[in-house]
Amino acid sequence: MPHSDRVLVTGVGAMTPLGADAPSSWSALLRGESGVRRLEEEWAADLPVHVAARLTVDPASLLPRPEARKLDRGEQVAVLSAREAWRDAGAPQVEPERFAVVIGTGTGGVLTTLGQDDIFERSGIRRISPFAVPMLMPNGPAAQVSMDLGAKAGARAPVSACASGAEALSLGQDLIRAGRADIVLAGGVEACLHPFTLAAFAQMKALSTRSADPETVSRPFDVDRSGFVMGEGAGMMVLERDGFARARGARAYGVLAGSAVGSSARHITASDTEGQVFAMESALRDAGLSPADIGVVHAHATSTESGDLAEAGAIGRVIGGHAAVTATKSMTGHMLGASGAVGAMAALLALGDGAVPPTRNLDTLDPRVELDVVRGERRTGRWSAAVANSFGFGGHNVTLVFTG
Repeated sequence: MPHSDRVLVTGVGAMTPLGADAPSSWSALLRGESGVRRLEEEWAADLPVHVAARLTVDPASLLPRPEARKLDRGEQVAVLSAREAWRDAGAPQVEPERFAVVIGTGTGGVLTTLGQDDIFERSGIRRISPFAVPMLMPNGPAAQVSMDLGAKAGARAPVSACASGAEALSLGQDLIRAGRADIVLAGGVEACLHPFTLAAFAQMKALSTRSADPETVSRPFDVDRSGFVMGEGAGMMVLERDGFARARGARAYGVLAGSAVGSSARHITASDTEGQVFAMESALRDAGLSPADIGVVHAHATSTESGDLAEAGAIGRVIGGHAAVTATKSMTGHMLGASGAVGAMAALLALGDGAVPPTRNLDTLDPRVELDVVRGERRTGRWSAAVANSFGFGGHNVTLVFTG
């Protein structure tokens, strides 16, 4: 691929259950820490689910009050993480018409929707916020970030369930390759911890109902896994056209070398090995790499039996057993639309730092998982390429490939 077509990552930002920014989140991942905690709210007592992975800081407390009250919690998190990524990239000077934003979300402003509906039922129409509509729109985070940073080449908002953040990064790569932008701020966000959403996922039997020791509940690939833990957060990356970044002397974390977006077109919720194989194989072709080139895999691995096994089979078929596999949802919980972007950040930083985070709570690897899953402590080494997988209800399959 010619240098002018390469897509560099020049900035990262994040808010997760492990930290209020990307560096603290990454350090906690490498230490194998857990952000899963017991839900202390009164309403949680009536639910079958009693744990979740909340942010370490209230995003509203980091914004001026007049600004915070006009933004849904997800929009607050998106704006803060985007600002961090932009600063990390050096706040580059770019023509607004050459700067785009792509931010995905799985549920949009569901906290606003549910909260405003409750106000309507209790107090009537006059008490509904005039900001309710821009707060609940799924394109709200992308729109707010585009206005905050002055991006005029588009504010796109892919909504593809738990693959939304990863699809946003793939779309950002496409925009730069197509010559439609020099810089794209891309990523994913989710903030939907609410009794309704927890109850809805619980009714699907997707969430773990364990709570005796919250930090041990999320256990991807372990024989004793019992479902995922819902989390909230955001991950953002600044993507740049190689030539543009070189001209301004930008530092780069690495290259978004390839990506693929596929749809299983088979079942609304069931995991699909064949669709995942297609996404991984297509992304490798797009990057011009072979399976042997991949040293690190960040697995989607949510801690459900069917999902873990489907992905393990796909990774084994496409990449084989030589790569170091990590499943960081064991620490962050499942951040839904944000998870793919945060996982992509972990895969990228693993290459640059030469360290792969461990998979927490992996006491006994499921014998059907024939992969080299990192556990116990971080693994150090040097790898030239990494894969990050992200899959979502609706049959969305996304694979990203990074090189150092």
